[in-house]
Amino acid sequence: MCSKRKTCHGGPSQQEQDSPAVANEVFVIDEEVSHLTRLKSEPSERTRACLHAGKSHISTFKLLSSRESNRSGFGRFSSADCSYALRKHLPVRGPWCVDNMDCAAYISQFSSDGSLLIAGFRGGRIRIYNADKKWKIHKDITCKSLRWTVSDIALSPDQQYLAYSSLSPTVHIVNVQNALKQSHANSTDIHEGLNFSAADDESSFGIFSIKFSKDGREIAVGNSNESICIYDLGANKVTERIQAHVADVNAVTFADESSDVLYSGSDDSLCKVWDRRCHKRTKPVGVLAGHLDGVTFIDSRGDGHYFISNCKDQTIKLWDIRKLSSATKE
Repeated sequence: MCSKRKTCHGGPSQQEQDSPAVANEVFVIDEEVSHLTRLKSEPSERTRACLHAGKSHISTFKLLSSRESNRSGFGRFSSADCSYALRKHLPVRGPWCVDNMDCAAYISQFSSDGSLLIAGFRGGRIRIYNADKKWKIHKDITCKSLRWTVSDIALSPDQQYLAYSSLSPTVHIVNVQNALKQSHANSTDIHEGLNFSAADDESSFGIFSIKFSKDGREIAVGNSNESICIYDLGANKVTERIQAHVADVNAVTFADESSDVLYSGSDDSLCKVWDRRCHKRTKPVGVLAGHLDGVTFIDSRGDGHYFISNCKDQTIKLWDIRKLSSATKE
């Protein structure tokens, strides 16, 4: 543990109890002790006995099989069994610093195979790190025409291109697999701009969320114009606009490989399901109500049934779109 403060056996003094700093320090120490204890825990004696395991290692598969067949007689995991199963899946090393920048990191994400980490910074910089090469910088990108910050980033399915957005109607795309390590917009490298604004609309809006379709042919965005826009990269134009919510659309993603169904999340606290095959595309095929504040992020399982949403109410929810909310709940 990092803390070196000594505590007497009688507990903290009245002065220590009245000090917020000390209270916070005690809380942190307790959390660290709890975490380390869980990492070093063993399954219950009853579980070991019913599996005839002795002191040998018990695989997660055996634990789950034992629970499902109720071999222990509990019908569930004990707290010790839960901790033992979790310890093999919780991070036990780190955290450690990958890079130091002179501006705040606003967004980051891993590639689908976990080999690349992409981070966007307030100063108009994006850096891509190679996780397989000790976090060596794979590409250092200086962005073009940013407003305030990089609001979102998306890597194409083949990991060839990176799309980045800002609080403007333009998304830029850059090749991240060419030989150049330094990519300065339209100086050492081309950052192609995709304009999402309508021809007859002079108002400006910011883009909060961008996502490639599974085949890499389309890009969907959610924006401050309360809408979802879909850009066809082959036709080089916006092909669909959906007036989706009554507040900023902070998150949008494709449900599966077909790219026919989309999920969206908004500051109106709702998640919505859209089917592009329906004639009335101005209306969602389903609404999922339950969050108490703005939805900030959505990630699909990719099977067309499940997705998770993150919200400003400090909750993450797992949704099954086969069980949509009623109109009364919405």
